[in-house]
Amino acid sequence: MGSLKESAQRVQDLLAEWGYANKVVELPDSARTAQEAADAIGCEVAQIAKSIIFRLKSSDKPLLVVASGVNRVNERLIAGKLNDRLGKADADYVRERTGFVIGGVAPIGHAEDVMTLIDEDLFQYKTLWAAAGHPKAVFELTPEELVAMTGGQVVQVK
Repeated sequence: MGSLKESAQRVQDLLAEWGYANKVVELPDSARTAQEAADAIGCEVAQIAKSIIFRLKSSDKPLLVVASGVNRVNERLIAGKLNDRLGKADADYVRERTGFVIGGVAPIGHAEDVMTLIDEDLFQYKTLWAAAGHPKAVFELTPEELVAMTGGQVVQVK
């Protein structure tokens, strides 16, 4: 297997540093959308843990919502939980705050600390697949590992 792209290697190095055996794999095709990733991996779209970055209006800090690939994030619900308004995060903001490009945002290894919320629906599955720093890179993990790795809070997102 060839070497990983630099951003995907960063995720792999972090997993190893933290003592996880999870392996980052690069897919032959883009996994930019949950559907593309599921097709390439051969899993259900719901098993794709998609990382969506929002911008918290009060602080301009990033918020990561890790949602099941089939769920649309209910921004009003999340805003209510956090008592804050959510803004859209454009490509430059995402790259600057996470160190990753849109479509490849991993749930870990961000350029700065990112508050994380995790979709409770992901717990229906034994294994999940998350982006690993590049639109073609993914890694398999369990919902429990996702919580442990991110320190995220499990909530209803839809």
